[in-house]
Amino acid sequence: MKAILQRVLSASVTVDQKVVSSIGNGILVLAAMAPGDTEKDAERLASKILKLKLWDDDSGGRWKRSVQDINGEVLCVSQFTLLANTKKGNKPDFHGALGGDEARRLYECFYRKVQEGYTPEKVQDGVFQAMMQVALVNDGPVTIEVSASQGERKPEKSAEVDESAP
Repeated sequence: MKAILQRVLSASVTVDQKVVSSIGNGILVLAAMAPGDTEKDAERLASKILKLKLWDDDSGGRWKRSVQDINGEVLCVSQFTLLANTKKGNKPDFHGALGGDEARRLYECFYRKVQEGYTPEKVQDGVFQAMMQVALVNDGPVTIEVSASQGERKPEKSAEVDESAP
């Protein structure tokens, strides 16, 4: 599970020329679910997002306050394209993204965990699997990648074996 966080002064989601959600000062979260991700990952990612220190404090201390500390808002948008593989050729490969009903279930779990961890009316959402236009006014700019499993899952072992090693 991966997310891109953008600190924003405002952000909105439009579907079919209608604004479906918008926030003021806070965080825009683009979130992607991958095969093998769990509800525990969704909970861990939601908690991390809400606690991440992205704002300065009133005395100028850098990176001291979270979205909760500033009483900001959160806009969550499902974004499977974050998991695109572009290593071969020029066409993105999306096999690394979880699809269909399972992706929806896990994304909704993630969104619910963000709401439960904060104030539900301060957390907005896009429309899963819709063609969305996301508009934002960056604050900074501050853009950070966060993973629910950073350092927690063992990396997959390479299939290559060095035959010359003793």
